[in-house]
Amino acid sequence: MDEHGLRELIARVKDGRLTRRSFVQAMAAVGLGAPMAGSLLGAPGAAAAPAPEAEFTPTRRGGGGTLRMLMWDAPTLLHPHFGRGLRDFTVQRIFYEPLAAAAPDGTFVPVLAEEIPNWKAGTLAKDGRWVTWRLKRNVQWHDGAPFTADDVIFNWEFAIDPATAAGTRAAYDEIARIERLDQYTIKVVFKKPQPYWASAFTGGGLLPRHIFQPVKGTGARDAIGMIPAVGTGPYRLTEFRPGDLIRAELNRTYHVPNRPFFDRLDIKCGGDAVGAARAVLQTGEYDFAYYVLLEEEVLRRIEQGGKGRVMAIPSSGVSFIQCNQTDPWREVDGERSSLKAPHPLLTDQSVRTALSLVVDRTSIQEHLIGRSGQITANFLNAPDRFRSHNSTWEFNVDKANDMLEQAGYLRGPDGVRSKDGRRLRLLFQAAANSTVQKIQTVVKQGAGRAGIEMEVKAIPASVFFASDVSNVDTNVRFHADLQTYTVFTGLDPQLFMAQFVSWEIPSKENGWTGRNIPRWRNAQFDRLWKKADNEMDPVKRAALFIKMNDLVIQSAVVIPVTWRNVLHATANSLAGVEPNSWDSIFGRIAYWYRQG
Repeated sequence: MDEHGLRELIARVKDGRLTRRSFVQAMAAVGLGAPMAGSLLGAPGAAAAPAPEAEFTPTRRGGGGTLRMLMWDAPTLLHPHFGRGLRDFTVQRIFYEPLAAAAPDGTFVPVLAEEIPNWKAGTLAKDGRWVTWRLKRNVQWHDGAPFTADDVIFNWEFAIDPATAAGTRAAYDEIARIERLDQYTIKVVFKKPQPYWASAFTGGGLLPRHIFQPVKGTGARDAIGMIPAVGTGPYRLTEFRPGDLIRAELNRTYHVPNRPFFDRLDIKCGGDAVGAARAVLQTGEYDFAYYVLLEEEVLRRIEQGGKGRVMAIPSSGVSFIQCNQTDPWREVDGERSSLKAPHPLLTDQSVRTALSLVVDRTSIQEHLIGRSGQITANFLNAPDRFRSHNSTWEFNVDKANDMLEQAGYLRGPDGVRSKDGRRLRLLFQAAANSTVQKIQTVVKQGAGRAGIEMEVKAIPASVFFASDVSNVDTNVRFHADLQTYTVFTGLDPQLFMAQFVSWEIPSKENGWTGRNIPRWRNAQFDRLWKKADNEMDPVKRAALFIKMNDLVIQSAVVIPVTWRNVLHATANSLAGVEPNSWDSIFGRIAYWYRQG
């Protein structure tokens, strides 16, 4: 839906030809959720989701025995401010909770807040300069300490402290101050009007001040693993062996009455996606397998076991190939992939564009990805109003060959191209997974036909996505020419698209905490991003994000492959698992139960 179409719908609401309810339903149908849908009509702040209808109404807490789960993409830490990748964000929500969380329809539901801030209640400024949060009372941390406004304020202080080097800092950067109005009320005052005021306190969970205050700053990273997870969530951690095992018991003081249903959680980590899927769908040994990333043919065969079902959740995720703009093989001042050493091949637009032409997306989707994704030419795919209709993709090896030839990359006796004595040879890395490695092979074969020599490398997922930036095999350090993985956006793409701004480039100087992993610098993109960060008109703002996406795609600094669905395997007896594109699958684990 383009700007003209959106404005026409808005006009129809304002002159009475379309009801507000019909407008909101139409926006939800194309992926637009609150607070953006409300702001289009000048509504009172972020929309609050109605309480989901309960399929099961328990009369007491617990009694469900042990919930057995598998996470082959093994978490290595339980921390809401330091997680790297989907697995870490997902699992920490079992223990830590935010003030509010996104519902499946893109609206918000309160979690540790009493209500969603809104204009009508006087808890949200119409100019987007401040927001007031009223907290739930009688909420306790797992150690029995009360949850108060001081804890919320502390999480802001923790995240923005440069010495902490938190991965969540960008979500809190626009806060000028937080006023403690009383023990259960805070007023968040922003540095400037916020087009999207809900970026802070609505994603990952909150830390308890009384436990983490002593390690705020330079000691924060060193304390990872030293301090066990203590949150407000429905389960209390009893054992955590990074990359191997997570055990938890129900939180007997949980703030939602008669929840959770299960008495214990037993999460086995590691292994592979095939084994995880079989353990649920064929043997029935486990109740749930997280993110079963499998080839379609293999998945269909395993499903015939009949012990479970596959849950496909449409997501905002995009799987893509990233082109390093710095030289991973040259060390400058103790740093590889440094801005001081531009990549000798991939800074050439013709090489990046040629690479985009040799990716056989059709074969990848039909034979490997199947129901877990669809081909896309965009990096930003959701919500729908931010998706560009200007991008196209093409698989054309002949065109790639012509482009490289014209750019001066000539074939040698062995068929590999070179220019000025430098061979067109690239290392392509990814997390270890059978499907991902086959995707790498498809890309390698296409590249070979264009005279590009490619070596593929598989790194254990627990290492590739590790938060330990001293490990040179992480995706953030990027000691390769190319890499592939999947990233997910939230309801608002401001933070998502920040991964391309020049000031977010990871480096030795900033502790490799930046999010611009390809190390791409583009002044026009920076200007568009800053303009969107200040644009209060939601329609104009959406147009800016479309321009940003188009700029990234035209540069070919990233090569989108598929727009992903997330697949989980669940036992036939497991119920209450809520499909949600915008929150952790474990965000409502308190409401899971067993049938029969």
